[in-house]
Amino acid sequence: MKNRIFMYLFIFTFLLVIFQYVNSKNIIEDYDKKLTNYMEMNASLKDSIRLIEDNKALDMYTFKFDTNDDAMIYWEKQGFQISEFVPFIKDELMNLNIYDTEDHPLVPYASMTDKKMLIDQIRMLNHKWIIASFTDGTYWGEMLLTYEIEDRKNLKFRVVESTIYQP
Repeated sequence: MKNRIFMYLFIFTFLLVIFQYVNSKNIIEDYDKKLTNYMEMNASLKDSIRLIEDNKALDMYTFKFDTNDDAMIYWEKQGFQISEFVPFIKDELMNLNIYDTEDHPLVPYASMTDKKMLIDQIRMLNHKWIIASFTDGTYWGEMLLTYEIEDRKNLKFRVVESTIYQP
């Protein structure tokens, strides 16, 4: 009788071990599948992020004078050195912020506050166009400018289009 109890206990223990083994194996395989799926998804998302970052980096070079060889060659053929030309244009545009009249010489909108309208950011697009933003601290806007240089020192700006945003 004792032998049979030990035999039944042994068989029960053996079945329990087999059940635990199969159950653990299924759980581990399920976790392995999930981990593999997460790793594949992570790799594809990293590729997508890298692609987006590459496109952003490429976009940063688009519509920028410093990366536009044709625009730089145009002014070099006119006898200008690009290293001095870009700061000259930007300085001349910023110097227009110093004015005594009520209205800015270039900004086509009058200030609606007690402060003056000032150009705060400039981006040279090519050898003819500039985008500039302006503000009086409350209202702000943007404008597209053309520029010409006469007699190598006389710089003329012309507003092509502009917009102002409401706060």
